[in-house]
Amino acid sequence: MIKVVTNLLRFLVISSISSVILVVVHRSPCSYHPNNLPAAHKEEPAQLVASSNGTTHQVAAASSSDSDDDKLSELLRRAATEDNKTVIMAITNEAWTAPGSLTDRFLESFRTGVKTEALLKHLLIVTVDAKARERCARAHPLCYALDVGGADFTSEQRYMAEDYLDMMWRRVRFQGRVLELGYSFLLTDVDIVWFRNPLLRVPVAADMAMACDRFRGDNPYDLDKGANAGLVYARASARTAEFYRVWYEARTLFPGNKTQDVFEKVKHQLTARLGVTLQFVDTAYFGTFCDRQRKEKDFNKLCTFHANCILGLKNKVHKLRAVLNEWNQFKAAASNNGTTLITY
Repeated sequence: MIKVVTNLLRFLVISSISSVILVVVHRSPCSYHPNNLPAAHKEEPAQLVASSNGTTHQVAAASSSDSDDDKLSELLRRAATEDNKTVIMAITNEAWTAPGSLTDRFLESFRTGVKTEALLKHLLIVTVDAKARERCARAHPLCYALDVGGADFTSEQRYMAEDYLDMMWRRVRFQGRVLELGYSFLLTDVDIVWFRNPLLRVPVAADMAMACDRFRGDNPYDLDKGANAGLVYARASARTAEFYRVWYEARTLFPGNKTQDVFEKVKHQLTARLGVTLQFVDTAYFGTFCDRQRKEKDFNKLCTFHANCILGLKNKVHKLRAVLNEWNQFKAAASNNGTTLITY
């Protein structure tokens, strides 16, 4: 534990110096507090400029070409909601877009959910290989080809294998880019099926909202809850963009760790240091196979259901097919009883 804290503090010092900001680091891991932050940390980063109505737009992106950012910006503009510039995003590959695979189940759920089909116009599907791009173009109007630097992510990604970790970290970096461009997002794994709009469960005051594998107690702001990054909302701001930047760079301190493990190590320090409000959503609404104590699915409450804690692509597809069948049976029974399904 002492070694992890020491490494984390060393990283935060280096990160601050690289931003031409001086941070005085105390020995206690609790020394990072919003009130102690230099004023420069609370300003808009170089990539964001505030407009007169409080929104932000991109000036330049340090980590990608202007032409690529132009393509991404245009797709984000087309997908974003008009009221608050929020985009729904899903990342997929060849194995997950194969006929009858996860992406099919994912898209099917939008068409069978309660007022979720209209959300498809706000969905940006991000592909990591040529076959996934081809299949996406046939099935959905908003597809973005993520530059993966020649890496091969076409096959089913074995949990915790080197390619799996690489793909997950590239995903974190991509989310940071979207925030830098001034767009809020709801990122969803494709092994999740949707029944209702999960954005209706995100409080207005939250900078970030995340699913969790188990929800214990009644405090959604309890940072000791374990995060699940398969369903995460982030509101565009300088502090959330900085949160993602530091989270991504912290991977070098913990080689071989997946994104969620590193998130667990840095979340307390970063939320305090940057003033980020992080909320966890009850598994009663963001359901998961991981929560073994929640035996029954309450389809009157569920917004989404995640096939995590299920190993193997075929097993995930089979489990999600069964969940969708349960949902359809629930809807049919409600229709027969003359019951109107609530949308939240």
